[in-house]
Amino acid sequence: MIRLPRLLVATLCGALAFAAADRAFAQETKPKEKPKKVVVSDPKELKDDKDYAIQGEYEGTISLNSGEKKVGVQVVAKGDGKFAVKMLMGGLPGAGWDDKSTVMAEAKLGDDGTATITGKTIQGTIGAGKLVLKDGMKIDTTLKRVERASPTIGEKAPEGADVLFAKPGDESNWAGGKLVELSDGKYLNTGIKTKKLYGSFKAHIEFRLPWMPSSTGQGRGNSGFYLQDRYELQVLDSFGLKGENNECGGIYTLHKPSVNMCLPPMVWQTYDIDFTAAAFDDEKKTKAARVTILHNGVKIHDDVELKNSTGGGQPESVKPGAIQLQNHGDPVVFRNAWIIDKK
Repeated sequence: MIRLPRLLVATLCGALAFAAADRAFAQETKPKEKPKKVVVSDPKELKDDKDYAIQGEYEGTISLNSGEKKVGVQVVAKGDGKFAVKMLMGGLPGAGWDDKSTVMAEAKLGDDGTATITGKTIQGTIGAGKLVLKDGMKIDTTLKRVERASPTIGEKAPEGADVLFAKPGDESNWAGGKLVELSDGKYLNTGIKTKKLYGSFKAHIEFRLPWMPSSTGQGRGNSGFYLQDRYELQVLDSFGLKGENNECGGIYTLHKPSVNMCLPPMVWQTYDIDFTAAAFDDEKKTKAARVTILHNGVKIHDDVELKNSTGGGQPESVKPGAIQLQNHGDPVVFRNAWIIDKK
């Protein structure tokens, strides 16, 4: 186990240090020089991508003065061999992170395919599926790269559900729906709406974000799942970010997720949604819409109120509405989509 210096221990225990680290991360994710734009949606194109082999999630344990502590690290690609490194005490989001202690660093890819971590309190290397932390000149501990999968991946539609897409041919349930053919399958595209309109419902959908390491913010794997074509559940590559209401899992402008459960790009992810439509007396709204959402099996919204429709959404109404998969110009793909009316 690695013995970390007192400076790191103090950093991990201070709320002010967490705020400073978060600001530092925001600065680090803005490249000084704009790298060449990369947009990949087909897994076969990633075979020889050295940046893709480095980015991702790592887990292990470190030794502090108080004893051994589980730790998770998210390595976020910024393009041209540069990375932001975010170390989370307690584990990865949704898997032990204490939601407080964060330490930031940067990393840069070398010619040998190994990235070197440089930071005020952590240093090390990343390569061959391992993240090695260093204490001075001594290498003491190794974190292993993990590929987490949502526990609801492949969730089957219950009896009575409308299967919106499970196999080629189901795309006919969508107005304008067509398939994107990739090396590993055929999937739903964006910019489509269900032909059927829905009131209150439960739904499941799986999505995969493209690899866009040189892009940032709303230009990085952007789409949206619109409930009743009124309320946008954001779809975005927000891996390693803070988790705001305009990031993945956010209900656009209304609610940020309680935890940022966005997995790395090119990994299949899930939304499981329990939506209750707004109630009306004639045309007057008497109760706001409400929703509970699980992102990759973790509850990120618990029966929250939707006080109004979100940007780009249709006005609220007593009438039911469609499900929309928003087209924002990025090659996000969807699969295993079903919805069932709530009684």
